[in-house]
Amino acid sequence: MRAIAALALLLATACGGTADAGGGAWKPRGDVRMIVPFSAGGGSDLAGRAIAAALEKAQPGLKVTVENREGGSGAVGYSALLGKKGNGNYLLATENAILSLPLSGQVSFSRKDFTPVAKLAEDGGILVVKKDSPLKTCSDVVAAAKSGRVSVGMSGAYGVDNVIFTMIEQKTGVKFQRVPFESGGELVPAVLGGQIQVALLNPGEVIGQFKSGDLRGLCVTTDKRYTYPEFASLGTAKEQGIDVSYVQFRGFLAPGGLDEREQAYWEQAARGVTKTAEFQKWLKDNYLQQAELYGDDFAKYLEQLDTALAPVLKKPS
Repeated sequence: MRAIAALALLLATACGGTADAGGGAWKPRGDVRMIVPFSAGGGSDLAGRAIAAALEKAQPGLKVTVENREGGSGAVGYSALLGKKGNGNYLLATENAILSLPLSGQVSFSRKDFTPVAKLAEDGGILVVKKDSPLKTCSDVVAAAKSGRVSVGMSGAYGVDNVIFTMIEQKTGVKFQRVPFESGGELVPAVLGGQIQVALLNPGEVIGQFKSGDLRGLCVTTDKRYTYPEFASLGTAKEQGIDVSYVQFRGFLAPGGLDEREQAYWEQAARGVTKTAEFQKWLKDNYLQQAELYGDDFAKYLEQLDTALAPVLKKPS
């Protein structure tokens, strides 16, 4: 009997976690790895580190180590998680690339290959230029693109930036010259240095340059104006005659193939994240809006967003 119990425990812990011999609650064994599929300094990196810190606070004894796996506009990081199927000791800081990458046809995986744990916040976008740019509004960007070349920088070739610029193109009939970078942290110096004319960035990525006056905002891509005073004066794209609105969600995934106990552990842990001071500070410091969905509800949200994005990102036949 002891041998059987030992074998049951060994099988329960084979994928990196622990469970009692009676099939009770599961918890991670050792450190958990949070993969960030973009380089350090951008919005996804900030989100991943904030969520990791909040998980540690919400779950005493839990240790979450953040690892940047940049490359392929997020594909490298998501592929790394794909290879951890059934291992509850791995997580990934997710955003809209989980949908746009498969729709682009550049990867073989889809959202269904992962375990959706939680959507926790929404992160809006701001079109920005350097301070001496002649462009004053997003309408100016469209007008300039109709009469000449406008270079736009994007964080990843297939991410939220590409979605928004594609939406603008489809609504207005213009074409932008796209210049992809690995993260928002690389976009800021590219705009300041004149490598690109326009970039789409999250508020938290540009607040320092806004306060110094080195960057200016043209419009926001949220449905309504920001209530944060630092950005309240910026009109929406819709206000400027461009019928486009789209936000980036922030949350985290686990690998596919987890059993019910592993899924239950991470969903319960996620529900504690928004209650921590670490999470609330991240929201405030980076100008996000709290927006929670867990487990199956998060999966349904991804399905609905996937359906909405398909006609935007579908390649011409």
